[in-house]
Amino acid sequence: MEEYIVSALKYRPLNFDSVVGQRALTTTLKNAISSGKLAHAYLFCGPRGVGKTTCARIFAKAINCYNPQEGGEPCGECESCQAFDQQRSLNIHELDAASNNSVEDIRELCRQVLIPPQTGKYKVFIIDEVHMLSPSAFNAFLKTLEEPPSYVIFILCTTEKHKILPTILSRCQVYDFQRMTTKNTIDHLMYVAEKEGHKAEPEALALIAEKADGGMRDALSIFDQMVSFSGGDITYENVCKNLNVLSQEYYFQLVDHFLEGRVSDCLLLLNEVLQKGFDGGNFVAGLATHMRNLLVSRDAVTLPLLEMSEKMRARYQEQALRCPVRFVYKVLKLANDCDQAYRTSHNKRLQVELCLIQSCQASDVENADASGHSPAEVIKPIKKEEKVKPATATQPTPASEPAPVPLPKVSVPEEPKQQALASAPKKLPKVSFKHIGGTKKQEEAEQVQVKEPEEHTVEPINSEKLTAAWFAFIDSLPHESVALAKRFKGLQPSCKDEDTALLTVSNPQVQQTVEGLMPQILHSMRLSLKNHNFKLETRLEDVQEVAKSYSPSEMLKTMKKQNASVGELVTKLQLSFE
Repeated sequence: MEEYIVSALKYRPLNFDSVVGQRALTTTLKNAISSGKLAHAYLFCGPRGVGKTTCARIFAKAINCYNPQEGGEPCGECESCQAFDQQRSLNIHELDAASNNSVEDIRELCRQVLIPPQTGKYKVFIIDEVHMLSPSAFNAFLKTLEEPPSYVIFILCTTEKHKILPTILSRCQVYDFQRMTTKNTIDHLMYVAEKEGHKAEPEALALIAEKADGGMRDALSIFDQMVSFSGGDITYENVCKNLNVLSQEYYFQLVDHFLEGRVSDCLLLLNEVLQKGFDGGNFVAGLATHMRNLLVSRDAVTLPLLEMSEKMRARYQEQALRCPVRFVYKVLKLANDCDQAYRTSHNKRLQVELCLIQSCQASDVENADASGHSPAEVIKPIKKEEKVKPATATQPTPASEPAPVPLPKVSVPEEPKQQALASAPKKLPKVSFKHIGGTKKQEEAEQVQVKEPEEHTVEPINSEKLTAAWFAFIDSLPHESVALAKRFKGLQPSCKDEDTALLTVSNPQVQQTVEGLMPQILHSMRLSLKNHNFKLETRLEDVQEVAKSYSPSEMLKTMKKQNASVGELVTKLQLSFE
């Protein structure tokens, strides 16, 4: 039985031209080899499985080739290339820094650097996962990396560039590898499938490429897994089943249900998805991705953003033409909001079902143009409503005429009130005509909003009323403000005149707190005092100077300054002050 080799190793590139998805980078390396302008240290960084170590090996093979081809490619036939392919070359050394990351390992490497190559021009050291070296190992490596012998070239590879010390980065030429695009991955997988004699649907390979997340090695590993599962016939359904991926067919059906407003079918489809073991959060995330793809498919300019097979792209375009753009925006927002609320929801299934129900209702939105702008607002005719019988007897309205707009009730003040309000600014009640012709509930809501103007009562204040109003405000404070209520209970406002009270506080902090709450204080106390003109003034308490306490020696010193004879008297009488 022939020995089995996984596709990631069997189809590993042997020259720069066979490297997938890194055309600009490989061209730079080939030009450096052709011109002979080689640096002493390189750093290859990028995501996993994009060809960093592979390019390092091809580069090491090319610079030692006896008969390099035009363009910098290795010949693959000379003794150096043959030794490299058979893994017996003495000029190329690989070190896995993940398991050899101590200072002693680096010192051993530095000792090998001193030995010149026996054959070929260069001795190449490839250090993989270099970010795993300890700080001490990095420091031991610095001097050798900066000034190696002329025949030594270092190639460092890492997936986490940010963990490399700046002193290491400054000594290397840095090459950033890109993620594999979906198209590049699909083309390479199709090439491998044809070489191996397998059948593969482009949609299935596109799903494998999406699952690989830009890594060619991961894509080839999944490809081998699918070959073993399907026996060489790789279909979209088999890939979905084996990778536990929800088929896009569910989302196409779901959007059709949305457009037709079939809520029950949406709930049944969700139940089928959940019974297959899929998580509701992943289902909603997939719906958001599907709606995003529909939005991208509407415009030929954004169509290249859709990385999938031509057949699937055509299907997205077909469904996108049937979806109004405002509908797509609405469902996209609903799916995104549901995705955010799903993590904290106690009833997660209900959260998803509400999203589906609202999405079905989103199909009722009016259509808009392709630019996404809403159509011009059109004033609709007033709807005819059945007349509501008023509280007072009025003449009946003919059936052919529209119902009259209910006007707000305005009370006529009495004679004494007219004189009191003569000087006050008159405010007309706010009447909204926004919902004319709307439903009965909307008209009732408008009537509730219309209020009669409040009477501005002005009753003189006194100490008893002022104290009661002050403590009424303190009692209205929320339970969270216990400390603030205790502080306010220690304050006592006093009457300044019939409309003004004075509040004396002990420090600026308390005064600032009172000033910040002044709108709430005035609102509460004006209601309690029945005085719309009530005002509250604050002032700082006068700080009385405290008499300083002197010690006997300080008292004697002060007395001597005031009268020099005191000092002479103390000396003559030999007095002491303790």
